[in-house]
Amino acid sequence: MFRILRPDADRVWQDPEVCQRFSRYYDIMHNKRIARYLIAKRVPVEELVYESSHAEIPLEKLWAEHDTAVSRFRALLKQIDAEKIDYNSLDTPNYSFLDLKADILRHVLKNCELCERRCQKNRYKERGYCRLGINPVVSSAFQHHGEEGPLVPSGTIFLESCVFACVFCQNSDISQEWMTKNGESISGKVMAPEQMARIARHLGKEGARNINYVSPTAHASGILSSLTYSNVNITQLWNSNYYSTERVWRLILDVMDFHLPDFKYWNSDFARQMSGIRNYRETIANNIKLAHDEGSGEIIIRHLVMPGRVEADTLPILEWTAKNAPRALVNIMGQYRPAYKVIHDSQYRDFKRRTTQKEMQKAFKRADELEILWRPVS
Repeated sequence: MFRILRPDADRVWQDPEVCQRFSRYYDIMHNKRIARYLIAKRVPVEELVYESSHAEIPLEKLWAEHDTAVSRFRALLKQIDAEKIDYNSLDTPNYSFLDLKADILRHVLKNCELCERRCQKNRYKERGYCRLGINPVVSSAFQHHGEEGPLVPSGTIFLESCVFACVFCQNSDISQEWMTKNGESISGKVMAPEQMARIARHLGKEGARNINYVSPTAHASGILSSLTYSNVNITQLWNSNYYSTERVWRLILDVMDFHLPDFKYWNSDFARQMSGIRNYRETIANNIKLAHDEGSGEIIIRHLVMPGRVEADTLPILEWTAKNAPRALVNIMGQYRPAYKVIHDSQYRDFKRRTTQKEMQKAFKRADELEILWRPVS
C-alpha cells in the first residue's frame, strides 16, 4: 500500500505501545477514521454565513463564535470516531468551523500575533520579524524518508522563514537567509492557498502517510486557508517550534492530527542566547500540553541534545514530559553539529563540538528511568 524504503517504518507498527498511542493516525492511514480538518468542514457555523461583507465582522465576534463552535466540533469528532455518526452522511455547510478558523487567521494578519514575538505588523502592507506577507513561501515539497519511522514516507512541505534565529541552524538557507535584499525569496515560491492544496493532494496520491508542514508557525493563515480547498483524508502534521501565541495555537490545534514539536531548551536565558527568543519554556511547554490534553494527543517530541547542556536542558525536559505529556514519544536526538554562526563566532566556543556518546547515554538512561518511550523514534 505504501512505498517504504526504510524497514523501521513498517517495523515500528509491530510495537503495541506505538499502535496504542498513535491509534487514530494509524486508522487514518488505513482510511478507517477521518482527518480532523475534514470533520471541521462538516461543523456548521450558521450564525456566520460567508458574504462579501464578511470581513467587516469584528474580530472579537469571530472569536466568540469560534469558542462556541469548539464544543460542537469535539462532540462530532467523538461521535464519528465511535461510529455513532457516519461522516459521509453529513452535509457540507455553507460556512464551516474550518472556514471560521481561516477567516480569523486572515484577520490576525492585520495586526500579526501568530507567534510569541507579537510584532503586530499588518502583513497585508508590511513585513514583520518573519519577513512574510500573507501567503506561504514554499522551499520544496516531496516524499521525505528521513523522518521518524511512524511518519515515513512523509509528504513534506518545507516552508521558508522562521520566527527563531538559531545560531546553529543547519537549514539557515531557508530559515534565515532565504530572502534577497529586494525582499524576494532566493529559491522558494510564494503560493496561494489553492496551490498549497494541490501540492498536498499530489503528495497524498504519491503514497504519503501524512502532510508534514515544516516551520509552519508564521504560515499558519495560509495553511489553514489551503485546507478549505482540500478534501483528501490524510493526516495533517504540524512540524514546528511551537512558538505560537496560545490563542492562535487553539485555532490550529483542532485540525492537526499529529504533532511534532521541537523542545530545544529548558533554560530561557539560554534560549535567548542561542535562538534570540523570549518566554521560550513557558510558551513551548504550554502549547505541547494543550496538544496532549486538548488536541489529538498523538505526539513525537523532538529534543536535540546539545554539548554540555544535558543537566541544564535535557534532563528537565524529559522530566517535564514524563509528568505533563506521558503519552508522547520522544526522539532524543544526537545529531547536533556546529553550523552557521557557531562555526565562526568565538562567543559560541562551547558549542563547536558534537554531543558525546557519554552525554547521549546519560539522556537515554534518564528517559528509561522516567519510563519514556523513546527507542522506536530515536
